[in-house]
Amino acid sequence: MSDKNLTQKNWSSWHHLLHKEILSKKTLIPKGSNILISVSGGQDSMALLTLINDLKKLHNWSISVWHGDHQWHEKSSIYALELKSYCEKLNISFYFDKANKESIFSEEKAREWRYKKLCATAKSLLKKNQQQKNIYLLTGHTSSDNAETLILNLARGSNFAGLSNIESKRLLENQIFLIRPILIFNRKDTKQFCNDMNIPFWEDPTNSDLNLKRNLVRKKIIPTLEAIYPGCSSRINNFSQKMSNYNNERNDLSELAYLYCKDVKGINRNLINSMCIEARCTILNRFIREISAKQYSSKNLAKLATSIHEKNKGQVNLQEFLKIVWNKNYINFEKS
Repeated sequence: MSDKNLTQKNWSSWHHLLHKEILSKKTLIPKGSNILISVSGGQDSMALLTLINDLKKLHNWSISVWHGDHQWHEKSSIYALELKSYCEKLNISFYFDKANKESIFSEEKAREWRYKKLCATAKSLLKKNQQQKNIYLLTGHTSSDNAETLILNLARGSNFAGLSNIESKRLLENQIFLIRPILIFNRKDTKQFCNDMNIPFWEDPTNSDLNLKRNLVRKKIIPTLEAIYPGCSSRINNFSQKMSNYNNERNDLSELAYLYCKDVKGINRNLINSMCIEARCTILNRFIREISAKQYSSKNLAKLATSIHEKNKGQVNLQEFLKIVWNKNYINFEKS
């Protein structure tokens, strides 16, 4: 089916851009996919819902909507009912969960709750339709969210991965993929799209609450930076993309370095000790991950790398019944 099969009324430059993006990344949302869209009712998620619903025939998708009511404001239940009615008019299956607002008292807790409920709904849909191998959970994250996330992560003291682009696709659980298809748009785009296409959206009053860190970045910090350096949001996103590319390159080169240092006897101590402390920590972390699921902190990795560099013989307990040992020539694991 070609683009022309959509009516002129329904087809826009935004449809064209998203359709082009999906065609260029064939594994992003494959043809015939079972899709569950997380819709808050705001402009970003409503733009996403409209675009995916309009494009579904082109890609033979089946779509459903999930909405989570945080109960953070007095109109939240009304918004949920209005969104449900809107989906029913479009013949889109609607799923809904209501939170206990006392248990989601922070942005982090609310996010955990959303993904937990979203995955639970996804699993129930997979059980209903066992012919589907996977299900794709779509969220309305835009490049604006990406810029906000980078600033928050930078302020928190994140590593390279935290400064990278928000991933457009990742595996959440077995058979459940998280997809962010509209990262190619920003928040101005989604608002313009909703206005041009007469798409209703429900503005959450809590989005103006400056006690929430992301709102503070969105409402105060980014506008201030834009006033000082117009267009900075776009440059922040470009930097984030460069960091993603750098992180991917770093991971690939680190794997090569790890394979170079490792043989059947373990990690060659002389080879690893010829590297800088950062490279030694990366290779040791890769070595530890091979046998232990427990995360080893960067501080402990640096202490371990320093000990191995300075002492010809030693051992460090990683966890109960497991330690890392080394002698003049090799580094290895030993079970207690």
